[in-house]
Amino acid sequence: MNKPYDYLIVGAGLFGAVFAHEATAAGKRCLVIDKRAHAGGNIYCKEVNDIQVHYYGAHIFHTDNKQVWDYVNRLVEFNRFTNSPMAYYKGKLYNLPFNMNTFYQLWGVRTPAEAKARIEEERARYAHITEPANLEEQALKLGGLDIYERLVKGYTEKQWGRSATELPAFIIRRLPFRFTFDNNYFNDRYQGIPEGGYNVLIDALLKGCDVRLNTDYLAQREELDQLADKVLFTGCIDEYFDFCFGRLEYRSLHFEHKEMDVEDFQGNAVINYTEREVPYTRVIEHKHFAFGKQPTTVVTYEYPDTFEPGKEPYYPVNDERNMSLYARYRELADSRKDVIFGGRLAQYTYADMDDTIEAALKMWQSESAL
Repeated sequence: MNKPYDYLIVGAGLFGAVFAHEATAAGKRCLVIDKRAHAGGNIYCKEVNDIQVHYYGAHIFHTDNKQVWDYVNRLVEFNRFTNSPMAYYKGKLYNLPFNMNTFYQLWGVRTPAEAKARIEEERARYAHITEPANLEEQALKLGGLDIYERLVKGYTEKQWGRSATELPAFIIRRLPFRFTFDNNYFNDRYQGIPEGGYNVLIDALLKGCDVRLNTDYLAQREELDQLADKVLFTGCIDEYFDFCFGRLEYRSLHFEHKEMDVEDFQGNAVINYTEREVPYTRVIEHKHFAFGKQPTTVVTYEYPDTFEPGKEPYYPVNDERNMSLYARYRELADSRKDVIFGGRLAQYTYADMDDTIEAALKMWQSESAL
């Protein structure tokens, strides 16, 4: 008996939406489901007082991939937003990424030569560290004490919920220093935010698909599997296989959204709080993503959180134990012919939006070649 759909796509986030868009354009019948009450996954925006609130944290689209940039721009128009975050530490503000503005704020140096000399002086104090045993030693070897204490240590410890001496050195492979007065956080050529927020992009991608929200695939798997010839699963790969090898580890986040009766709260879209004693990692003021002139504002406080069942998994813990565990799940997934696994949760990875789109396009190309 013919099934009503060619593909059941579990997860209406960016990966699933791109795959659904391509499959639909090729004449395939797609049903997209999501357990949340909205599509878009973590790039979902909620409109509050005419402001598009990035409900699950700041998302700035950036890429060097012209193919991906052209792809999204065929669907929606992007503004010219450039990410230029600040860091707050004990009453002082510093520009990010580490550039000449940062070095001037730290040490009063005014030329690239002065900055390079000061960084080398800072590093020289830790020349005895030949093989860093942990993140703290790695950061000190790369940038010295001032940068580590003010801009790295507290933020990273909050993010991972552990002391820097307990974190592996590979988390910080390098510290990118720029010896220009340029606060553009990303080096990518293309950057911006969709006009009207990310929901506009998701709506364009899902046009022509059937969409069911508030639908928990794992709770209704047997029934939903009967609706399509093939399943694309974008959820947690260990959960799909009922944790048969054990649970993969994640870090989670929680957000406090506050409407404020002021025109401008902090003057910038994102300010990181790098002191360990401040419980949140950053404060996001959403109107600045769209150069808003609204009379009020909406601010989000972002808190790192432990992950446990019932919370959202945001960041994989890509240490040796978890990657070994993931490899076992990946082998099991590869043996399935009726299910394909894609997206950050199914592939146990952190991916920027452009990488997510590129991966979804490649997956569809592989599927369409079968």
